Amino acid sequence: MAQNKIFLDQVVIERSNIEETGEYDLEGLFVRLGFAIDSVGAKRIVLDTIEALFAGLSNAGIVRSELRRLFRWLKDKGVTAVITAEQGQQGELTRYGLEEYVSDCVILLDNRVKDELSTRRMRIIKYRGSKHGTNEYPFVIDERGFSVLPVTSLSLEHAVSTERVSTGIAGLDEMMDGKGYFKGSSILLVGMAGTGKTSVAAHFVDAACRRGQRCLYFASEESPQQIIRNMRSISIDLENHIKRGLLHIQAARPSMQGLEIHLVTMQRATNEFKPDIVVVDALTDYISMGSAHDVRTMALRLVDFFKSSQITALFTALIAAHNEPTDMAVGISSASDVWIRLTNVESNLESNRVITLVKSRGMPHSNQMREFSITNKGVVLLDIPVTGTGEMLLGSARIARQEQEKAEALRRQQEAEAKQRTLDQKRKALESQVESLKAAFDVEAEEINTDISKEKQRAKALANGVKRLQEKRTARSTYGCLHTQTNPGIWCNSMGVCTNVRSTLTLIPIRLRRVPTEWVWRELDWGVLHHSR
Repeated sequence: MAQNKIFLDQVVIERSNIEETGEYDLEGLFVRLGFAIDSVGAKRIVLDTIEALFAGLSNAGIVRSELRRLFRWLKDKGVTAVITAEQGQQGELTRYGLEEYVSDCVILLDNRVKDELSTRRMRIIKYRGSKHGTNEYPFVIDERGFSVLPVTSLSLEHAVSTERVSTGIAGLDEMMDGKGYFKGSSILLVGMAGTGKTSVAAHFVDAACRRGQRCLYFASEESPQQIIRNMRSISIDLENHIKRGLLHIQAARPSMQGLEIHLVTMQRATNEFKPDIVVVDALTDYISMGSAHDVRTMALRLVDFFKSSQITALFTALIAAHNEPTDMAVGISSASDVWIRLTNVESNLESNRVITLVKSRGMPHSNQMREFSITNKGVVLLDIPVTGTGEMLLGSARIARQEQEKAEALRRQQEAEAKQRTLDQKRKALESQVESLKAAFDVEAEEINTDISKEKQRAKALANGVKRLQEKRTARSTYGCLHTQTNPGIWCNSMGVCTNVRSTLTLIPIRLRRVPTEWVWRELDWGVLHHSR
């Protein structure tokens, strides 16, 4: 008002101050409205409420006529008018039954009380020249104004990502192809009381904060301090993440306010904190504030809201003691990308925790049930041994079976080691025999090589002697003369010329051969007599 941008005017009409006579019109109201519009150059005008102008008039015909003239006058002035009116009786939208016909847009506001819970809802009855939704939408009025809750997306055109985010539990990552959830997916974690839903969710938050991502945790069962203390017992330090500004825990009892207020609060906190990860622990706590259908509708709106912002959201939900999910959990499970179920299995007078990955869209995943334990080092997944009859061994039975398997493995190892030692001894004995045989073989081989060497030397000497003898024989070959038989020492040269006579004689080729003791005459093959030496 100080900036001359708004003009407020109050019209008070009391029945005791009105004397009805003659014809009645709104000309005076038009003058006042025209003055107010011109004073601030208004483009919008609000009349709250229309019934106040006609409360003292009993002639319905005049009221209807003047209402029609009022709407026409506002259009002629070129202003956007918002006129409030009370709902009529017997299902009529307005008291006079005319406003909804002359108006371009009619919005119906309703306030319902169910199970001591009040819920405001709105519905657009008509909106000329524009496409609009016709369903009822909850809305809230708080310190920040008027907020209409978002509805479930009809187009289902959310952006998707192939990026994966770790669950914070190595064994659970392995069940999801070793990589974890898809970014921007919705995860439903259901389980009985005491199965470790909050611990699994805290692992997810801790892993995200370690990666430098921002996390928003909505708690409805425990205070932030209690969550921090409890998670510290499994080596998860959430307080450090809070100090670094990566984690914000917002805790509130569901009974403090209605579902609509909770939904608006979550959306506003998400828009302000801008997290990468959101945890809602637990959805089933809100059933006390409405029916399972209302909670499911709220959860679906949250799922669409988080998906549209590419926020990975994890919702926890409580299931009954017989491990059957509630109607609310079943309803939200169809909209969830990942469904994880935690159960308590009682056997051998003890209760053991088991995790099952019911579904995980878009990735290969394990269908096996895995036992898990919550230790001082966090959640650890264990393999479940199965007997020959298909019975699962959990807890102490699993430990006993593992001890038996260890003992059996130790026995087999010892037997293998004994066999290995026997084999080594035999190998050593065989190697010793081989060494002895090799030594004997080397000695015998050396003797044989020596004999062979001597034989080669003798053969070589014999060959050399034969060669020398052949050389000698070649050197002594000549022709002998027969001019005398009494002088065998007379030789002829190789040309047939006798060295004792001057005349040339006929020579007979002879070959001399020496006999150690005497000279003998031999007859050659061709019949020539000669003597040899």
